Amino acid sequence: MPLPLTLLSRLERAEVLDRVAGPLAAAVRALPLGAARDVLHGRPVGHALHPTLVQIPVGSWFGAAVLDLTGRHRRAARLLVAIGLAGAAPAALSGAVDFAEQLPEQQRVGAVHDAAVATGVVLYSLSLVARCRGRDGRLLGFAGLTAVGVGGFLGGHLAYRQGAGVNHADVIGHLVPAGWHTVGALEEFPPGRPVRKLIGDVAVLLVREGESAEGLRALADRCSHLRGPLSEGEVHEGCVTCPWHGSTFRLSDGVRVSGPATADQPVFEVRVVDGAVQVRRPGD
Repeated sequence: MPLPLTLLSRLERAEVLDRVAGPLAAAVRALPLGAARDVLHGRPVGHALHPTLVQIPVGSWFGAAVLDLTGRHRRAARLLVAIGLAGAAPAALSGAVDFAEQLPEQQRVGAVHDAAVATGVVLYSLSLVARCRGRDGRLLGFAGLTAVGVGGFLGGHLAYRQGAGVNHADVIGHLVPAGWHTVGALEEFPPGRPVRKLIGDVAVLLVREGESAEGLRALADRCSHLRGPLSEGEVHEGCVTCPWHGSTFRLSDGVRVSGPATADQPVFEVRVVDGAVQVRRPGD
């Protein structure tokens, strides 16, 4: 295994970081953000918002570093440093709400990511103060960019290696063979009770709303947020809530209602033939 991955694997297993990550996540969850929390998660755009918002501070600081290397346009470089600091606040808040709803291994890496970025923000703040006072703040700026670069590397590991912020249910439709699949007899699905069934290796959640067979609903069982088992969650008023992080989905169409998930849940068509319940991918 390459050395960076070896070090990152050790970081994922460093339970000592739970002493920091756990209280930090609890503090973020306690923030009275209301409906803004869903916006910060990225619900309006359908995916995590944090990777988009970080472009403002990172782009501004990288531009300042290019100008600093030339030794010219100091006023423009100072302005870019200030823009980066202003953009860091919403980027950090969006990352924080995502961090608070992640798995322990992800939060350990996330805690170090946060520390690296926070170090960069402090260094850039000192650099801006120096520049405003007519002193040379370039070395502080380069140090800040290095710290932010380390944080960005860890953020990439979180997203692309650990799968934080990605849609974990999108591939389900490609794993289920075409056609109808029998998953059990109608009496195996009591009204209001979530039942987990398998189509090959794919877990499917079925819930029967009311006594009628027409009330059967089927969704992918693994939550799109972090693959939590929806079949172990609570069914209430036509929705199911993931027991891991509280993402709630409508049973009728899989639409995400609330929680940290940004993607809807894959839904299956259901029919009953001679007392046997069958499901298939929509449109097959």
